[in-house]
Order: sequence, then C-alpha cells, then structure tokens
Amino acid sequence: MTAPIGPVEFLLLGFEGNRFNGAIAPALGELVGNGLVRLLDVAIVIKDADGEAAILEMQELPEDVADAVKALAGEVRGLMSEADLMDVADNLEPQTTVAALLVEHIWATRFADAVRDAGGELLVSERIPGDLVDQARATLTAVAQLTEGN
Repeated sequence: MTAPIGPVEFLLLGFEGNRFNGAIAPALGELVGNGLVRLLDVAIVIKDADGEAAILEMQELPEDVADAVKALAGEVRGLMSEADLMDVADNLEPQTTVAALLVEHIWATRFADAVRDAGGELLVSERIPGDLVDQARATLTAVAQLTEGN
C-alpha cells in the first residue's frame, strides 16, 4: 500500500518570449528541501514564433535547467500525459514557454489526515490570487483611514 498523498495542484507558469531559463529552480528547490511540497511531475512546453508546439525533453533543455529539474523531480513521473500537455500547448500564444508542474502540498497532508480522522471532508478549496487579496486589503485600509478621519 502506498502512503497517503496530500493535496496535489497543477501549476502552469508562463514565460513570454520563450524566456524560461530555470531561474525559478532555487525557490522551488527551497520548498522541496524544506519538505513543504513534493514535485510529482514537471514538463516544459514551448510554442515558437510560427505557432509550432513541442514538449521539451530533458536533453533538449539547457544543461543547467535540466540539472535543476532533475534534482527537484520526485519519484513519480509521467502523470501528465503528452495529450494533456499538447492541450496546454494549443492554448499558448506564439513565442511562449510554460513550465507545467504537479505539486503535492506535503504541508497539508497532516491536516488533511486530521480532518479525515475526525470524520470530516473537504467541501471547497479555492485558490484566491494574491493580487485580489492585495486589492481587498488596500480597500479595507482606505475605508479604515476614512472612518478614523470622521
């Protein structure tokens, strides 16, 4: 029997102008190294200026990028199919590269186990973009400042 898995999230990180260079690897490596996430699968998808799409294999990546990706990759690979990745590519603008990641949120596993052990279940999970939270906080701050002025 395999160990229970925590919540898994599909992340698609876009880089216009095909400027992906692996600079995100150290930050992702820190998350993996600290046991907060596990990288279950990773793929790089590129669409060139002519609109031709390709899924890049490790040997097609610059050496430093390939080394960083290999160091971060978990035991499970191949969860994203070629068909899934080509669907992603179909929606890309020309001259765009994406890093497609499947990330397990290890930090949430213990909490998820506690919820299940207590007879509970997850009913809703929704990611709220940081910029929306920032806007809401700015609005609340502005309202509070107006209220204090009265």
